[in-house]
Amino acid sequence: MIYTVTFNPSLDYIVDVDDFKLDYINRTRGEKILAGGKGINVSIVLKNLGEESTALGFTAGFTGEEIKRLLNVRGVKTDFIEVKEGLSRINVKVRSAKETAINGQGPKITDEDIRSLYQKLDQLQDGDTLVLAGAIPSIMPETMYMDILEHLKDKKLRVVVDATRDLLVNVLPYHPFMIKPNHHELGEIFGVHIHTYEEAIPYAKKLQEKGARNVIVSMGSLGAMMVTEDGQVFHAAAAKGKPTNTVGAGDSFVAGFIYGCDTFHDYEKAFYIGNSSGGASAHSEELATRERVKDILREFGRNDLD
Repeated sequence: MIYTVTFNPSLDYIVDVDDFKLDYINRTRGEKILAGGKGINVSIVLKNLGEESTALGFTAGFTGEEIKRLLNVRGVKTDFIEVKEGLSRINVKVRSAKETAINGQGPKITDEDIRSLYQKLDQLQDGDTLVLAGAIPSIMPETMYMDILEHLKDKKLRVVVDATRDLLVNVLPYHPFMIKPNHHELGEIFGVHIHTYEEAIPYAKKLQEKGARNVIVSMGSLGAMMVTEDGQVFHAAAAKGKPTNTVGAGDSFVAGFIYGCDTFHDYEKAFYIGNSSGGASAHSEELATRERVKDILREFGRNDLD
């Protein structure tokens, strides 16, 4: 079973306004409400591709109930912890000539809530996959990812981590199955600027030396590259055209890669499915669907999902 963890899920309220103005009553020409959060995005795309997962994390109040309802409509299994104080956050994105975002805070997560999360994680079995993605709420310990992997170190889990800087570096001694920094984050870790996938290769290998098994580096318009634990190196271009929505593209890459690994047991196919899943989300209003991923794969001359 695959488990994703989203510490601070959200309701994403996305509105389109023709000419957004401050100090003025603006009228929307379109709006939608989606369940958001990096781990949640991974679970949604996995379901779209045909693979089950369980979304873990913390929810609170009526907004938390709506997050669970929206995921249930999509067929995503959830096992969230109900937080007593506060509300699951609402993130507002106004799309006009420019985009403006206002992100909520989220509920007050207590030590008791964190212990409840550990109790759920204790139920994971050898061979399960655990996806840790995104930032840690300021109310929680900054060492949360590392603490979780220390707690689970005696289990034979396949751990995927999509995080930045110290959150990522601190988990490397636990030998995560896959990590996915972008090229800016990779450069920040080593104090360098990375402009090409060739430049990324030696630093991806340095992360392997520190403990990561497989390293994927997403590079925006330049595509992505991967160094596998058996020494293979792959590179793929970005999907053609101008992206319309980059929110969730990296999470979709993670989901596609996991799906590819589970379906084909082949790193090359998994990498290309991941890259195409990220591209499918970047070129869609919402997250990648299986049909859209197939379309992107065909652009690269591949028929992995046909």
